Amino acid sequence: MTTSTRSSSEKVVSRAEAVLRASAERASGRRVVFANGAFDLLHAGHVRYLEAARAEGEWLLVAVNSDASVARAKGEGRPVIPAAERAEIVAALQCVDAVVVFEEDSPAALLSEIRPQVHAKGTDYTRGSVPEKDVVAQYGGRTVIVGDPKHHATTDLIERIRKTGNGNRESK
Repeated sequence: MTTSTRSSSEKVVSRAEAVLRASAERASGRRVVFANGAFDLLHAGHVRYLEAARAEGEWLLVAVNSDASVARAKGEGRPVIPAAERAEIVAALQCVDAVVVFEEDSPAALLSEIRPQVHAKGTDYTRGSVPEKDVVAQYGGRTVIVGDPKHHATTDLIERIRKTGNGNRESK
């Protein structure tokens, strides 16, 4: 079944299934791309990041941080949206082939299991600053920086909503 005919909930897979699917995609000669993030309140920057990541290969797996890992990274009150819903929202994007939720604070272990040819990170990183770059290099993958300049942030959007009662930029 092609990605375009699968529902978003069908594209959310277990860790074991993600490993199996990535292996099958590589075996069929397709380039597997891995992207990750919290994706709490999906915004244009997220969409641009994931579309650019998908352009690096033929099959895009997105790893979404669990609620506990988002809370540890972002602090009290985060995430705003539960992991299962964030995963389904990300899976609804046409450029995304599969989504997996991961519990760790870093995607390093998952990268070692999935072994994507390409690990895509957003422009808030440089290739040298990507924490998982050595893990990816160890199995022969490459790390790329994709997406538009970091002008969007969920934290900023949440703050605007708190201040104005809505997320409209003109209401500042």
